[in-house]
Amino acid sequence: MTARGVDLWDVWEWDVVVAPDATPAEQYAAEEFRDHFRRATGAALPVVRTAAEGARGHVRIGPGAAGWNAEAFGAEDSRIAAGDGRIAIAGGRPRGTLYGVYTFLEDCLGVRFLTADHTHVPRLSGPCLVGPLERTVRPRLSFRCPYYGENTADPAFAARLRVNTVTDDARLGGRDPMTRLTHTFLRQIPSGVHGAAHPEYYALRDGVRLAPFEDDRYETQPCLSHPDVLRIVTDAVLREIAENPSRGNVSVCQNDNKKHCQCDACRAVDEREGSAMGSLLTFVNAVADAVAARHPHVKVGTFAYQYSRRAPRRLRPRPNVQIQLCSIECCMMHAIDDPDCPRNVEFCRDLADWGRICDDVRIWNYNTNFHNYLLPCPNLRVIEPNVRYFVRNSARGVFMQAAGNARGAELCDLRNYMIAGLLWDPSRGGRELFEEFLELHYAEAAGPIRRFIDLVHDNASARGVHHHCFGRAADYGIDGTIAQAGLDAFDEALALACSDEVRARVEKASIPALRAALEPVWYAGSPEEVDAALAERMRPLARRLLELCARHGVTHAHEYGGIDEARTRLEAVLGLRAG
Repeated sequence: MTARGVDLWDVWEWDVVVAPDATPAEQYAAEEFRDHFRRATGAALPVVRTAAEGARGHVRIGPGAAGWNAEAFGAEDSRIAAGDGRIAIAGGRPRGTLYGVYTFLEDCLGVRFLTADHTHVPRLSGPCLVGPLERTVRPRLSFRCPYYGENTADPAFAARLRVNTVTDDARLGGRDPMTRLTHTFLRQIPSGVHGAAHPEYYALRDGVRLAPFEDDRYETQPCLSHPDVLRIVTDAVLREIAENPSRGNVSVCQNDNKKHCQCDACRAVDEREGSAMGSLLTFVNAVADAVAARHPHVKVGTFAYQYSRRAPRRLRPRPNVQIQLCSIECCMMHAIDDPDCPRNVEFCRDLADWGRICDDVRIWNYNTNFHNYLLPCPNLRVIEPNVRYFVRNSARGVFMQAAGNARGAELCDLRNYMIAGLLWDPSRGGRELFEEFLELHYAEAAGPIRRFIDLVHDNASARGVHHHCFGRAADYGIDGTIAQAGLDAFDEALALACSDEVRARVEKASIPALRAALEPVWYAGSPEEVDAALAERMRPLARRLLELCARHGVTHAHEYGGIDEARTRLEAVLGLRAG
């Protein structure tokens, strides 16, 4: 007998079944299915522990209810089946079933999780046949982090985007056990504790040991050839693992500066290996050996970052070592695998070299202008090719650093949607996600917004702009003409908006155009630096920008500066209080 599909328009008197031993995430998955299904169809399906005999059909959520073996799935794998009066969605633990429900809602009902407060749920108005369907979903990347404050502020929304790096909440499936690597030498062997008595523990540069400091982050690195340094850091690592038994990895990473040790012993290893990674990886391997002896399930991660980015000639990472390759020097205007972008060609060489000697390479990629969170940044078009390039080169995880410490950065909602979508499914098109978000989020006002975003990108391309993730407007090809085009586009978009809801979304999206228009006075430190006529022209723009930042919860103007700092400066320079 040929299996029949399921008409989602005809599921009245069905129920949603979860097993008595369902995990918190599986129970939550059933509730998410019920709630979104009701919005789409009007059908209020009860969530039950035992399938009702009188029900016309069943939606079975979780491996227990579906009759499938949870052990057969990876932690985030899911299987969706529909046919003959039954829908079954289940997967691995802890997140597979929940992610399977979101996949079903998106693929079968057209649901789109756009922002924390905007979920697009199309209302069914007639028959909607699904199946017969049998599908298995397995993510390509095990670690997925679009680093935006909007995700950390709303873990439930992040889970809907399948961002698995935000929360430990079991109902939301928890987080990937492989935590994000971070600069750790500053706390594993702080010079403020050891430096006065033992300056030899720290980097030798130009004949001087760089210690002690109150904060080592930007000031020094440890001397990695000193045996006491190895002992102290290893002890710190073993303590950290003992205090965090659920973690799958631990960081042993350089501080955020280029002042690595150049003593004779460190220099000899680095020269032999053709890279300052030589002394670092020798050290990390030694720590990894100690970790493997006591905690064989835990990996030791380190950065290939700035001076340590190039792979060593002969040295090889231990099997329990992770390498996170960082692209901070790369051009954001061009795809990383663009052969005509010199900055990026070097990174491609390094990724290929690391891929040959390490089977656990992860990527730290940069996706915002850290000096100006609110300026337009013409790099939306490289997100898709970059993610696909990382996946194609066997990256296991990708950390897409953006305005993670902020809310309301430039086009953050659009960017977050695109990045999360591509990390979950790299086969999707970046332009497809872009268009989908604009049409659903900005509705009738999408056209002028699309025109301005395309203008910013086309302009940077036409000018042959090559630039990294720190810059001013001119570095990205943005001038007064581009800024005025943005102001005009958003005036048009606001006039097209037919509801307060859409108007508010357009207002938030307009902030980067206002910020670009304020570039001539943005860096001024006093009123004397600004011509009176220019100040007069800039005042209404500044007032509007600050008004919208307050209304829409914008927190930062750049990585290390809050919006209040910008407010104080603009008020003083332009005389806003008096004007």
